[in-house]
Amino acid sequence: MEKFIYAKDEHGLSREEIRDALLASIEGRTLNHALIIPPDFTRFHSNAGYITNVYYHALTEMGCEVDILPALGTHVPVTDEEIDIMFGDIPHDKFIPHNWRTDVVKLGEVPVEYVEKVTEGLWHESVAVEINRLVMDEKYDIIISPGQVVPHEVIGMANHSKNLFVGVGGSQMINSSHMVGAVYGMERMMGKDHTPVRKILDYSLEKYLKDRPIIFVLTVCTAPGGNIRTHGLFIGDTRKVLEAAIELAQEKNIDFVETGIKKCVVYLTPDEFKSTWLGNKSVYRTRMAIADGGELLVLAPGIERFGEDGVVDQLIRKYGYRGRINTLEQFEKAENQDLRDNMGAAAHLIHGSSDGRFKITYAVKNITKEEVEGVGFAAADYDEMVKRYDPEKLQYGYNTLPDGEEIYYIPNPALGLWINKEKF
Repeated sequence: MEKFIYAKDEHGLSREEIRDALLASIEGRTLNHALIIPPDFTRFHSNAGYITNVYYHALTEMGCEVDILPALGTHVPVTDEEIDIMFGDIPHDKFIPHNWRTDVVKLGEVPVEYVEKVTEGLWHESVAVEINRLVMDEKYDIIISPGQVVPHEVIGMANHSKNLFVGVGGSQMINSSHMVGAVYGMERMMGKDHTPVRKILDYSLEKYLKDRPIIFVLTVCTAPGGNIRTHGLFIGDTRKVLEAAIELAQEKNIDFVETGIKKCVVYLTPDEFKSTWLGNKSVYRTRMAIADGGELLVLAPGIERFGEDGVVDQLIRKYGYRGRINTLEQFEKAENQDLRDNMGAAAHLIHGSSDGRFKITYAVKNITKEEVEGVGFAAADYDEMVKRYDPEKLQYGYNTLPDGEEIYYIPNPALGLWINKEKF
C-alpha cells in the first residue's frame, strides 16, 4: 500500500488534500487499537502535528482507542502547551512520554560483521536493537509513524526507521548509531540515502519489525516565514515511501551556495531551541557551506542549557565541543567511562565542533558568557548582536549591512542543508 502526493505549486498541499489522503489510508479497516508515533515539538515544521490530529479524530470516530507516543529520542517530554500548539485539541492524557533509558525492550542485534561491512571497517561492535515496548504490543492493529524527511547529520536523511529505532529507541541503539555516524563522518552522509546508519536501521526494521502493522506517513516541508508548506506526502509500509520522499527533499531542502560563506548568521526560535543539543543544528547544517576561517553566529535567545537531560548536560560541560580528534582521544581514555557510557553525547560533541575550521559564536540570554566559552564556543551578548543582525529585518540568504558587511542569513537551520557548490 503506497500513496505519493505532490503539491501542484510552491504553496504546498492544502489541508484538505492532506486530510483526504490520510483518511484514504485507513478507509475500510477494522481497527480497535492504534498507536501513533509522531515527532516531538522540535520537529514542529514537519506538519506531523496536523497529521496526528486528523488520524486521532478519524480513528476515534471509528471506535478505535488511540495512544500517542511522541518520538522523543533523548529529548525532554512534550509539554501541555506544546501539545496544544502542535497537535491541537487532542486530550493531553493520550500522550505517553518515551524514556529512552527505561521504556524499551531489546529485540536482538545487528551483527558485528554487518556493521563492519557497512562502516567500511570503521566500527567493530554489534549494535543492540531496542525499541519502546509499546511498539511490540500485540493489541495494536495499526502503528502510524508520521514525520518529515529532511537532511540529517547522523543518518543522512531523517525519518522512516529512524523515527522508530532512535525516536522511540533505547540508549544502546541511540548511542551506537550516533557514534557510527560521527566516526564515519557527517559530511560524507548529510543529504544522502544508504548511509551506514541508514543501513543499520534498515536491517533492524526488516529483521525485527517486519510483522508489525506499521504505516509510514512522510512529509517533505519547507517553512518560509515560519509558515509550513508541505510539498509532498508519502504514505505506505515499504521503503519506497522513504526513497520518494528523499528524492523530493533533496530538491526542496538542500541549498547550494556559489562560494564558501564568510559569515553565516542563524536564528533559533526560542520556543523550539532551548539547548545546544538541538541548537547545534545550526552547526551541522551549515558546516558544508562555511568558508575556512569564516564565522557562524548563532542568535539563540531560548538556549538555557547544553544537554536535553542532566547527564548529557554535565558531559557537554565537562568535555566541551573541542573537535573530533580531541573527543575521540577522551573517549579512548579508561578514566572517562562516563563518556564511553554515553556514545550519543560523544558523537554530539564531534558534530558540534568545526574542528577549528571556522569560528562558532553563540549569542544567548539565559546562560552566562563563561558557560558558553567553557564548552568551547565563542560568546556574544544577544541584545548587542540582535541590534546589528535583526531577524526582523534580515532576508533569507545574502544580506549587505549598511556598513558593507555581507552575511548569509538562515532563519531556521533545522529545515535544510547548505553546501558550498565549489567543494561538493
